[in-house]
Amino acid sequence: MWANYEIRDINLDSAREVEAVRTFLAGFELTFDGAVDYTVAFYQDDEIVATGSLSGEVLRNIAVSPRLQGEGLTANVVSHLMQQAGQRGLYHYFIYTKPTAAPMFTALGFKEISRVEPYAVLLESGIGSIDEYCREIAKQAEKLPVGSRAALVVNCNPFTLGHKAVIAKACAENKAVVVLVVSEDRSLFPFAVRLRLVQQGLAEFENVLVIPAGKYIVSAATFPSYFTKGEATVAAQTSLDANIFARYIAPALGVTRRYVGEEPYCATTCTYNEALTEILPQHEISLEIMPRIAVQGQVISASRVRELIRQDNWTALQELIPETTYQYLISPEAQPVIERIKANDSRH
Repeated sequence: MWANYEIRDINLDSAREVEAVRTFLAGFELTFDGAVDYTVAFYQDDEIVATGSLSGEVLRNIAVSPRLQGEGLTANVVSHLMQQAGQRGLYHYFIYTKPTAAPMFTALGFKEISRVEPYAVLLESGIGSIDEYCREIAKQAEKLPVGSRAALVVNCNPFTLGHKAVIAKACAENKAVVVLVVSEDRSLFPFAVRLRLVQQGLAEFENVLVIPAGKYIVSAATFPSYFTKGEATVAAQTSLDANIFARYIAPALGVTRRYVGEEPYCATTCTYNEALTEILPQHEISLEIMPRIAVQGQVISASRVRELIRQDNWTALQELIPETTYQYLISPEAQPVIERIKANDSRH
């Protein structure tokens, strides 16, 4: 017990307990999809009066009953979630919230990173910061050739000849190119594998730096709808991510151009490209959109590669991927990944 409130860990496998949290959050126009590691609820007279969840480093779904706001419950929910994160070895925290709620969290020591009015604000606290991240990536880019510099942010699930074509174009048109591989490990190909395949597939280019994108680009914090489809907030989240790239990451890397592939299929990625088109020029960064390349009338895409894996069509597959990706796929190391692909039709 804390004061006259009871603090309960929510059993995420209990439909009844989860539904109670979902119903409470609905009153704040918040959804609860269950894709969290931990949820706590504060009860008063067996009724939920406050709740919050932890998903990796992200503190989310924080809400307090209107009749009890101003009594310190928000601070207690946040503190409780931080303790839970600490038990998991996590000491850096993000909060993704509405602009109207941001002052409540800045008062608790969170620093605002970026906002998209009137939809969303991203804040952080704890050990580490976006400024430290920018210093890190700037140091990694120091050895690149001097001159025009471009960047690409890629997931590469897995690395295809389509990805390679866009990066090759960037290499030909700039003195140096930084390729940031999405670090969020929610794709069928693990992050470590995706990073390695990109590095191996680009080994011939001397003016390329391939590095992990980290937690500030297309992550569960900056861009949750990339991994959670169908949310109405996707436009706000893509804009938030684009703002962070333009304000922090591009200047740290000395980047003045960003390259993307044309996206006719995935609605989220298409919206992301639209956000980049609008936001990057405001920061004197140009956006280059390259049309997809095709083989026998079909555009090359990672989703197409995964579909061919499901079909065991290795002949067609070889036409879409670099030799380095193919050699990985036929290796014993890839067998667990191939089994997951065949059992899953996810786009990621």
